[in-house]
Amino acid sequence: MAKLETKYLGLSLKNPVIVSSCGLSSTVDKIAKLAQAGAGAVVLKSIFEEQIKMEAGSMLKDANYPEAQDYILNYAKSNALDSYLKLIEDAKKTVDIPIIASINCASASEWVSFAKAIEKAGADALELNVFFVPNTTHEDGLHYENLYIDILKAVKAKVSIPVVMKLGQNFSNLPAFVDRLKGHGASGVVLFNRFYAPDISTGDLSFTTSDVLSSPADIRFPLRWTGIISALVNHLDICASTGVHDGQAVVKMLLAGATTVQVCSVLYKNGVDYLTQMVSEVEAWMDQHNFEELKEFRGRMSYKNIPDSEVFERAQFMRYFSNME
Repeated sequence: MAKLETKYLGLSLKNPVIVSSCGLSSTVDKIAKLAQAGAGAVVLKSIFEEQIKMEAGSMLKDANYPEAQDYILNYAKSNALDSYLKLIEDAKKTVDIPIIASINCASASEWVSFAKAIEKAGADALELNVFFVPNTTHEDGLHYENLYIDILKAVKAKVSIPVVMKLGQNFSNLPAFVDRLKGHGASGVVLFNRFYAPDISTGDLSFTTSDVLSSPADIRFPLRWTGIISALVNHLDICASTGVHDGQAVVKMLLAGATTVQVCSVLYKNGVDYLTQMVSEVEAWMDQHNFEELKEFRGRMSYKNIPDSEVFERAQFMRYFSNME
């Protein structure tokens, strides 16, 4: 019988399928349903730096005095943090799976103190959701990489729980950057974040939002980089995310070297109970191939463990299209 137990960030998980930060993990009742459906762990819906500032800003419109403005700003932040801390505390009392907090942050100063409060509330780990849009010609790529490093270092100085960085794909040398993150104390990385992307309506010439949910085809990017980074950066957990829509996709990511996977879009499309089916599909595949534990096949098809490593390096479709008529 297949055993799906695994370790992620030093935490014990009953299986490698984690629910990523989203609206499905925003309340205790929802988290309980995820745990019942078979989630190995849950990442709480992020607390957003930008959102708190916006809420405080709307309250500040009616404040006429600097003292009132300071009070309202601090109140808005404190109120949002208190609600988040209560969510952590109540979730830990309700379910027996790891609870990973998530901060969507854009600075290394203002929100660092929140990390310590999150740790005290009982979070098992902290996921830092960071993304900067390069919008200047005056800074190079290293400048933006250092912003991530600064945030990680500031948080690591405050907490002892594991810290994982959730990344996008926009780095000139992703393996080298991930290695830097490990060197500065990251216990893991999530590959990749799915960011807001704008679209244009040609009908009324307005901006709109592109599809926020991933598709199974989106697995190709995290699969490639999971296979490469798991082979090049040792002693770092990789959680593969985006495009994981069934049990077979979970298996593919594990074969490439992922420690765990994160799922979100597929649960919005198929319902929370689909988690149970995904886990069962992994078990069935393991039984079919006579694997008893995940470690027996994890990374078997990573960059360093396959005869033709070019399958991870190839960037062009030339070979494919040259055979088409």
